Amino acid sequence: MAKNKQISSTSWEDYELMDAGGGKKLERWGKIITIRPEVNAYFRSGLPFEEWNKIAHLEFIVKKGQQGIWKNLQKNAPNTWNLHYEKLVFELKQTSYKHLGLFPEQRTNWDFIKRHLHRDDKFLNLFGYSGAASCVARYIGADTYHVDSSKTALNAAKANMELNKLLNIRWVFEDAAKFLAKEVQRGHQFQGIQMDPPAWGNGAKGEKWRLEDQIDDLMSNASRALSPNGFLIMNTYSPSVDLSLINDLSTLYFPDRKKEVVELVMSTTTKKTLSFGNLLRVLPSTISQETH
Repeated sequence: MAKNKQISSTSWEDYELMDAGGGKKLERWGKIITIRPEVNAYFRSGLPFEEWNKIAHLEFIVKKGQQGIWKNLQKNAPNTWNLHYEKLVFELKQTSYKHLGLFPEQRTNWDFIKRHLHRDDKFLNLFGYSGAASCVARYIGADTYHVDSSKTALNAAKANMELNKLLNIRWVFEDAAKFLAKEVQRGHQFQGIQMDPPAWGNGAKGEKWRLEDQIDDLMSNASRALSPNGFLIMNTYSPSVDLSLINDLSTLYFPDRKKEVVELVMSTTTKKTLSFGNLLRVLPSTISQETH
């Protein structure tokens, strides 16, 4: 079986993917080290778990489904703290899920946005979560739309905007797929679109949502909402949506555009490679395919 093409996201000064294996990953967020479940860490860890436990401050313990609790491994482990990415700062917070409010593997996409988005461009962040990409875009000076069907996610994104002393991100509490379809009907176009759809979930009104049922419409509408020289970033995590399907749909809806259809990975400090799903990037028409 041929190996998937890959783009590797990298750690930075304030975040380090230290190790992974045995269904877990060890990460440093500023000065705080965490242990979290990781389904793609099916290999042996670089360091024994005994070494992880000596240095980690917090570990997420699954209790039911995907929910659980954070266990303090050291005294005075914080409930909230901040993480820096270049000139931006984001709030991290313990939740009843394993997430802390930021997906560090998205660093490669934040860097991509900085390279290709310009002041006064229109940027659409669908399934925007806690707003890291929205803050990156707004910091550049782009007219930024942030769409999510979770009020909790919108509140976290607003907090990050305020933390960075940014103004005037346009907040949209709506099902992202429906909002994108409406923007197409209105004839609106964007110089940059990012979407990070979940494998499954519920819409703003409790609608059941599965990516494999939505991805065709999402890509079709994105192709019509994207300006001729704009870019699209799309991450997927669903096992029902593989690179072959993404490649076929992107060829159908973006036939004349250069594209990257790859697996998104990160390397640990212990030289393990961890997968973070699949990534489609439709490149601005003025640039050639990026290499990594």
